[in-house]
Amino acid sequence: MKFRFSGIALLIILPFLGFSQQYQVLYKQYTAGSQSGDTSFVQLTISGNQTALKSLNDKPENPIPGLADEVFYVDYKAKRTLRQLSYPNESFYSEQSLDTLDFAFTDSDQKLLGYNCDKASISINSNKIEIWYTTDIGLQAAPVSWLGDFPGLVLKLVRNGNYTLEASEIRTIEASEQLMPQNTGNALSNRELSQLQKEKLVFRIPVFTNQQLFWGDTGKITADFPADTSLHTAGGTLIFKRLSLPDFPDHYQAFAELTTYSNGDAYDRTGSVFIVPQSEISFVDALVFGPEKLPVFEGKDGALYQGFMLTENYQPPVELLRFFTPFGVRHFNDRVQLAGLNWENEAYYKQEVSDISSELKGDVIIGVFIGNYDGGGHKINLDLSFYPGSAIWENHSETENWTLPLFNTANVLEMAGQNYGKLFGTDTLKIEFEVPEDVSNLRLRYISTGHGGWGGGDEFNPKENQIFIDGKLRFVHTPWRGDCATYRELNPVSGNFWNGMSSSDLSRSGWCPGEATEPVYFNLPDLKPGKHHIAIAIPQGNPEGNSFSFWSVSGMLLGEKTK
Repeated sequence: MKFRFSGIALLIILPFLGFSQQYQVLYKQYTAGSQSGDTSFVQLTISGNQTALKSLNDKPENPIPGLADEVFYVDYKAKRTLRQLSYPNESFYSEQSLDTLDFAFTDSDQKLLGYNCDKASISINSNKIEIWYTTDIGLQAAPVSWLGDFPGLVLKLVRNGNYTLEASEIRTIEASEQLMPQNTGNALSNRELSQLQKEKLVFRIPVFTNQQLFWGDTGKITADFPADTSLHTAGGTLIFKRLSLPDFPDHYQAFAELTTYSNGDAYDRTGSVFIVPQSEISFVDALVFGPEKLPVFEGKDGALYQGFMLTENYQPPVELLRFFTPFGVRHFNDRVQLAGLNWENEAYYKQEVSDISSELKGDVIIGVFIGNYDGGGHKINLDLSFYPGSAIWENHSETENWTLPLFNTANVLEMAGQNYGKLFGTDTLKIEFEVPEDVSNLRLRYISTGHGGWGGGDEFNPKENQIFIDGKLRFVHTPWRGDCATYRELNPVSGNFWNGMSSSDLSRSGWCPGEATEPVYFNLPDLKPGKHHIAIAIPQGNPEGNSFSFWSVSGMLLGEKTK
């Protein structure tokens, strides 16, 4: 059953004895401890054996796109209900049999609006529903469509002893036209109709569709590359695009949705979805000409690390999503068959990125990287999805999100020569930054994963990340995932060991094959406007032979800025 009464008042229109006269019954809604209703209505019109239930909520002057006009029709004689959604250029409907529910009926001495009432109750989906109704008028009507063939006029409905709809006024009006629509539109199941209603409200922006990330020759890119064109770089392992995004109101929630599957590569690989911020020295230059265009930090180990940290004229990439491909999903599904396991067809990642919404508007460059040296590589699909939190297309807050990218050692230009984040063996990552006067409620968004794929490597050994602010140790975080075995069905060619475990089962430093790494957040309420320093220290393990450990860490400052 679908409840239609959350947060609304209701209006019922029904006939009294003759077809030319109808009643209007006004309902208020309130919760326990409150007797205040709101000013929105639902209109139930009754004509003979047919009723129409329609929301009378006036659409706001500046509504969000995708709102439908929704009407529920009930034909008591034919024992059917019809639900219709109408949009500017099309309509859809679903049709069902009228439900008969198993109510428990009891006498009641309660009077509502001068009418004697009886009581009915029922439990639906663990919700206790209590109903007071009258038969004094000789009519059947209810302000919700799911009550079915109910034997009277409902004057009060209470859910779980808390939420209440109660009639506050009854008046007569003239009869209306025939209720049932002549053109019902396109037929769908009720589930399909509900899904359509939700999907119409969501802005889903395709960024990359069925694109391949692989190792090969992708040709030259010019600095004036066109918008809405997918371009490969770093030997084909990175794809990026410039596109224009709407400036959504602050009540929209933003998500990055990614799917990946193997197109020939059997191994688990590091992946990243990122935004290129606007700065004097731009990461775009590195995408086109290579990492040598980026600011360089020379470590105590003598190595050069390109584009990892904020400088006076450079901002590192803003990481939306850190993900890891599974071992060969889809392409290798037929290679290994294990009892009790059915391999998935793709890996799916969905990360909320509302806190970085200031980076997701206007002219934006979005990239996706998967490190691999395979000619088939991986296939990806990336969408940005925006879900409304209000029916009005306007901002509800006096502040807006503010962001400052601080560091990102995920070397997305790995195959173009960008170094790995292995500086932590000899150095602490140090960045100077400045907080503007009009920014408050600061916090650090931090993503960290350890790598080094042998027994002594940092991939398989917990390491404490220490975060210093202005020389003081403020936060300690040890990235670790102990649930990797949960995702075994994403990893068809993960190595199987003598003891019954598989390589994809092993716990890791903040990641699992086939899963995304969740950001962690550290609050900085006492960080004042002005210049500050942040430092990241990790006890990175020593190399063994040709193997070495490294850390992919990204961090950005989040805050609220007065509009």
